[in-house]
Amino acid sequence: MSTQEFEQVDINSFLDHTEDVSPADNNGAFTDRQNELINQLLDYTKENDKEHYQTFMNRIMDLNSIDSSVSKFPSLLERSELAGGTRTRTTLIESLIKHQDAGDRTLRLPSKAVLGKSLLIAKAHTLSNFAKYTGHLGKDFEKLSKAFDTETILSMFSLLAEDVYLNLISDTEQPMEFRREWALSLLLLWEHWNDETSENVAPILQSVWTARRKLAPAFGTMMGTSELLLISMQMDDQWISFIKQKMGDDGVSHAMEEFLFGISTEQIQSLRQILKTKGIPAIGRDEVSKFLGEHVKADAGLDYRDFYSMYTIRRDNARSRARLHLEGPKKTLEDYFIQFVTAENKEKQNNDTFAKS
Repeated sequence: MSTQEFEQVDINSFLDHTEDVSPADNNGAFTDRQNELINQLLDYTKENDKEHYQTFMNRIMDLNSIDSSVSKFPSLLERSELAGGTRTRTTLIESLIKHQDAGDRTLRLPSKAVLGKSLLIAKAHTLSNFAKYTGHLGKDFEKLSKAFDTETILSMFSLLAEDVYLNLISDTEQPMEFRREWALSLLLLWEHWNDETSENVAPILQSVWTARRKLAPAFGTMMGTSELLLISMQMDDQWISFIKQKMGDDGVSHAMEEFLFGISTEQIQSLRQILKTKGIPAIGRDEVSKFLGEHVKADAGLDYRDFYSMYTIRRDNARSRARLHLEGPKKTLEDYFIQFVTAENKEKQNNDTFAKS
């Protein structure tokens, strides 16, 4: 990524004097694709809604200011001379693999990673606001609103990818070459907060998330998860391959149930036992809390915050099981899927290398 993309630009300097230059052309906080969408929004509000135009411009300038600050921190991919010694890409990767504390790792993360994450969250909220605003402008702006929604979700998946990479890096049962590859992917994510893996995986998981609401599973008959998915939707070939190859693994199947049903493995087991004892064949999502005797959010909308919130619950439950050596999935569905994608990509690379030799 060039340094020009991070250069702070005084928006007012060309707003006042150059009417034919789009205000979003130099927004280093956003990608080129996002800037194109923002340009369309600003063009409309500048002519039709001056108040929101100024509000949006102020927010964009604030984000550019944060982006400029983040860009001043040393690159995570290049050699840097710091107070504690020389830092290189290799030393960072080895440090990530070495330090596997069970607690929160925030204080072990590079400052640039923490600041960049804050910027990404602020961007996600801003893009979501743009999506809501354009969503109220009528049919002519439906496409723009959906595009902002997509960018918001991709930002959320970058946050999710960070968690997944940290989880997989700490898995000592994984091949060291995979752990180093995930560590490098994490450095690239922290450097740019625009991860290729999350962009490839995001549409698939979003489709599954959407499907889980349409399935409206009957709790108590929580079997045949893979069959339900395969029948109900036309999925990506990679996802179908994952289902076919990995659903026989108890960890994957239980993680899938947690993803689809929105409650923990422990709650699923309790609910099955309660329904069996009462002789009730099945119940709907809205009855789960009543039968479990506790409030659970088994249902959730398509809001990116709901997706991430329910992911973090599954993530924390999985980490607790691993730490306390309890039964149940020790990883989330996202962990298992990205692990599968990595292994599949590595096999493809090896086959291509073999074919060329």
